[in-house]
Amino acid sequence: MKRNTTLKIINPILLVLIISQAVTGLLHTKLSPETFETIHEGGGIVLVGLVIVHLILNFNWIRASYFHKKRTI
Repeated sequence: MKRNTTLKIINPILLVLIISQAVTGLLHTKLSPETFETIHEGGGIVLVGLVIVHLILNFNWIRASYFHKKRTI
């Protein structure tokens, strides 16, 4: 699968996971412990994994934007 195609799939999933983490974090007192553990903790693990994949796929852009060589006069 091409890098851009993979990113088009991963980016919306990351958005949903971030929203899920925020909502379950804010509503943790209203959720049962089992539901909270399944959604928040499980989603957090998946979120971290997809963030790592996202960073790997975008590493060329990160390197070009932040680690460029210093200019000499």
